[in-house]
Amino acid sequence: MTKLTVRQKIFVYMGLIILIVGGAHAVTKQVYMESLFDQFQKEEISATYLHASSEEQIEILKIYVSGKMQTFLLGNWVFFIGIGLFVSFLLSGVLTLPLRKLVAAIERVAQGDFDVIVPVQSKDEYGKVIQTFNEMTLRLREAEDARRRLVADVAHELRTPLSIMQLKLENAQQTGQDVPPEMLLRLHDEVIRLGLLVEDLHVLSLAEAGRLSLDCKPLDLSARLEQIVDDVNMEAEENGLDMHFHSNTKPITVMADTRRITQVFINLLTNAIRYTPEGGQISVVMEDKVLDRNAVYTRVSVIDTGIGIPAEELAHLFDRFYRVEKARSRHTGGTGLGLSIAHHLVKAHGGFIRVVSEPDQGTIFAVYLPSGN
Repeated sequence: MTKLTVRQKIFVYMGLIILIVGGAHAVTKQVYMESLFDQFQKEEISATYLHASSEEQIEILKIYVSGKMQTFLLGNWVFFIGIGLFVSFLLSGVLTLPLRKLVAAIERVAQGDFDVIVPVQSKDEYGKVIQTFNEMTLRLREAEDARRRLVADVAHELRTPLSIMQLKLENAQQTGQDVPPEMLLRLHDEVIRLGLLVEDLHVLSLAEAGRLSLDCKPLDLSARLEQIVDDVNMEAEENGLDMHFHSNTKPITVMADTRRITQVFINLLTNAIRYTPEGGQISVVMEDKVLDRNAVYTRVSVIDTGIGIPAEELAHLFDRFYRVEKARSRHTGGTGLGLSIAHHLVKAHGGFIRVVSEPDQGTIFAVYLPSGN
């Protein structure tokens, strides 16, 4: 019965009730009729009845049976209607039990309890609704956890530069001396850091909400990547890294917002430089007409020989403020929003990012963008 729909269950249950009540009524009527004739033989068959004509005997029998049957049928129908109503009440309770459990769970969610899980005990409409409800509460729990982490992370990120600025300003105020240029430079660095954090959060919030406006135009991605690699190559050389770009064909055109796509690869390359030890290599490899999921993409792979990422960390790599290297200072390790922003910007372009990595073996970030050809 668990595979039947609710409508089918009601039909089957009501059919069973009618069948049982009707069958029981027919059986009791037959039994009563047999006992009725026995009773008539004992009570009504007398000398008067025997000497009456056949028409009179039939009339006496009809009057006797009719009177007795009226009482029997009335009592019998009252009894079986009562039984039918009672059974219907029980069945209605069984059929609406999942709904009552769901209503109770909804009331708990309305009060802010997102840890509610309703057992799925059937495959009918109730089961589907309950399963959907459980999935909804799971998303609500994840959203609430993300909100709490975001508030905590933003508070932490803001606290550090604000504390530095407050301390420097209080020291200058207490000493009464002129503020030296190096202090102003440090304060200016913290102001820039705060500005970058606010801008990153703004972009990320718009992208997550699907409200980030993109100015997509045909873009020669190969030329743009050559320029990006050239822009960050100086930082790579300062860190003792060898960086190069390779493409299997030129030019490769995609529909993209130049500024946002540039931000994606700047974030990925900056991340690769940060986590690749001196003497390592960073490669940017572009491939055209890559078939994936029955669609054609342009794939850009950022390959480094850095410290790699443990398997258990990969699932959280694109979370806000997530850092693989726990010991890294938040000041020197960035805001922790770069990969999350890159992920959402690529998604907004209709693409996706894949990551392959092993500890001490390097990392590959593969960006898939819909082909513009």
